[in-house]
Amino acid sequence: MIDLSTKYLGLALKNPLVVSASPLSQEIDNLRRMEEAGAAAVVMHSLFEEQITQESRELDAQLSHGTESFAESLTYFPDLSSYNLGPEAYLKHIANARKAVSIPVIGSLNGVSTGGWVKHAKRIEDAGAHALELNIYFIPTDPEQTGAQVEQVYEDLVRDVVAAVSIPVAVKIGPAFSAMAGFARRLERAGAAGLVLFNRFYQPDFDLENLEVVPSLTLSDPSELLLRLRWVAILFPHLRADLAVTGGVHSAEGVLKAMMAGARVAMMTSALLKHGIGHLATVRTDLLHWMEEHEYSSIREMQGSMSQRSVADPAAFERANYLKVLGSYSSRLELP
Repeated sequence: MIDLSTKYLGLALKNPLVVSASPLSQEIDNLRRMEEAGAAAVVMHSLFEEQITQESRELDAQLSHGTESFAESLTYFPDLSSYNLGPEAYLKHIANARKAVSIPVIGSLNGVSTGGWVKHAKRIEDAGAHALELNIYFIPTDPEQTGAQVEQVYEDLVRDVVAAVSIPVAVKIGPAFSAMAGFARRLERAGAAGLVLFNRFYQPDFDLENLEVVPSLTLSDPSELLLRLRWVAILFPHLRADLAVTGGVHSAEGVLKAMMAGARVAMMTSALLKHGIGHLATVRTDLLHWMEEHEYSSIREMQGSMSQRSVADPAAFERANYLKVLGSYSSRLELP
């Protein structure tokens, strides 16, 4: 019998299929459907730093006209009430989710500063979350701020939150760091039990008729998986922290590639928004079929099998691959 089990953040999971943070988790019935369809865990929709701040004062007007500041929302900030629950309601929802399903429930905090984050991280733990995902969504626009300062903000936040809770903490980051491997190790040393690669930074669009900057939401597609696979494969040999792939996982093929790169779990949301929660069952069935056909007895057997440490040509993940890609394309060109 094929063993699909894996471990993530110290949690024993029945398979590597995890639902990432999205509006889908706002409904308890959806959580039940996710479990029935085969999800091994669910990351709850995010509690945003702006919501925490909004408890005591109104949001700064500048924020309401900024770029989109969250990966999971289908509406536009700051109308948070139409997308998300406030802090108190969020905590109650975590507690209700724990009662409704038997799979691990992972809380999610989205923001960048410490402050109220530490308090609310502890409250999410007290509400019953099995683990916590810090979704650090920060776009540094100050030309005086250095890359080192930005990394320090992340590191300080992770260290402060980890010190405040006893549940494992994963950190969801974007790909725009000049020294990703070194930065990942810094987050691990700050206490991160897992890294989630990568956050999707949505880009604002221009409304030419009204001369306004407007939000633009585009769901992920499988082509986005390649960036995640590359960095998971590179980081896997160098970190003890668990790695999770999010963004571009739409099928069993994507899950398999994530596992072979070195991920412990593969997260998905866009595929479920496109095809429905029942798509999880299809992915699980296809995963089993592929493993049976290719004589894999377990997920653990394949994890990291195509990481940079394991492949015949480790340079394929580095500059050599750039040269090979250009060379292979040039050789296919036909001169008139």
